[in-house]
Amino acid sequence: MQEHFNQEIEDLKTSLIKMASLVDEQTGKAFAALETGKIELCENIKRKDLEIDSYDNLIQIQCENILALFQPVAVDLRFVISALMINNQLERCGDIAVNIAQRVKKTRDFHNLIADSQITEMGNNARKMLSNVIDSFIHNDLQLAKQVIENDEVVDQLNKKSFKFLVAKMKENPELIEPCSHLIVLTRHIERLADHATNIAENVVFYIEAKVIAHEKKLSRFNPDSNSVES
Repeated sequence: MQEHFNQEIEDLKTSLIKMASLVDEQTGKAFAALETGKIELCENIKRKDLEIDSYDNLIQIQCENILALFQPVAVDLRFVISALMINNQLERCGDIAVNIAQRVKKTRDFHNLIADSQITEMGNNARKMLSNVIDSFIHNDLQLAKQVIENDEVVDQLNKKSFKFLVAKMKENPELIEPCSHLIVLTRHIERLADHATNIAENVVFYIEAKVIAHEKKLSRFNPDSNSVES
């Protein structure tokens, strides 16, 4: 029974790693297309998203089977719970890659605007967060997960700067209203990608340390003496 259980856990982790690698590849292509304006890089992103959706369904089934058949406890239970939540975040990251790719055709002629608004820098930071959090999960790297959480603030600040810059450009030149509007939507997608990477990092911390740190900053504003919840 224990050998069967261990194999089910390994199969679950393998599925998550494959899904994460595919999502990382998708976001890489989407950002490369955005930066270069090469639409051909986007050709398979929509089709590959179906593969991500298939992994989403598979991982949910694997988690349900493990919970039903083995009733895991302690670290094993935390792993399955984390796997369910990470799976959900990865699926959303895949959707964001599709959304970014769909904007490339509409923004391909505005490379200078993309660069000047720091969207490329923002995207590179968000993509690095996603890649790092995937590595933190694969290698159980707690410090790397915590670094990803800290880096979310960098993306948030770039998002604010990009928004102000693009709004100013629209006021200066009405002809830029349409492309700037598309770019503002892009910044929202990139900011959400960083948020999902942060959420995954929080789940890695939960799995390794048995601490719930989600919403920690927000909650501390209302109760400065509050600590992370331990399971």
